[in-house]
Amino acid sequence: MTVDHERGRVREVPAPGGAGRAVPAPRTPEANEAVTDEAVRDLRGRPERSVPELLFDPGDVVVVSGLPGSGKTTLMRRAVTDRRIDSQDTRLAWQRRLPGIPYALYRPLTRTAHFVRTWWALRSGDSLVVHDCGTQAWVRHWLGRGARRRGRALRLIVLDVPADTALAGQASRGRWVSRYAFARHRGAARRLIAQVEAGRLPTGCASAVLLDRDAASALRRIGFGQ
Repeated sequence: MTVDHERGRVREVPAPGGAGRAVPAPRTPEANEAVTDEAVRDLRGRPERSVPELLFDPGDVVVVSGLPGSGKTTLMRRAVTDRRIDSQDTRLAWQRRLPGIPYALYRPLTRTAHFVRTWWALRSGDSLVVHDCGTQAWVRHWLGRGARRRGRALRLIVLDVPADTALAGQASRGRWVSRYAFARHRGAARRLIAQVEAGRLPTGCASAVLLDRDAASALRRIGFGQ
């Protein structure tokens, strides 16, 4: 056995010349259960530890979480080479179908379409990177159950950026989140980051990576496989 520090977990390595065998999915920690240091990687404020890629086991589900405007979509579009489900792509598709109609009127349609796309992707068994729409814990729990049913793991990538940076990101894309919604997202993000910092992964997650803006900018690939 060897520890794969890029993936933050233990995996089976076949002997030279020998046939490899299937690797069982890592055990998912229970709620509030402390985890090993390898399961949580904090790359914030450490430019010397920035990595060009994060790799996970084939079939795993990776959730990219953070404040609205923190750069989740930008990171996913630049670095994800496998299948990705981004709520912003769904929103733009509906915007093209309904030009001139305020987004607030068809927001429920885009949310429903996003979750339907995610559900079908989970059923396919493909490796998957999902945009966490609003740091919603129930979404992560749902994705974690779907991954475990396939014998795979849920992985978490958290973008930790200051609130003013996230607000500037919203301004640059020309789409704002209401003050109430942003405050709610901010509280959820704080709780999530504090939980990961304490070494206690959210229910259903097998590992987590904390990124600041510099660490996210250094990433060139989020993918799966060797």
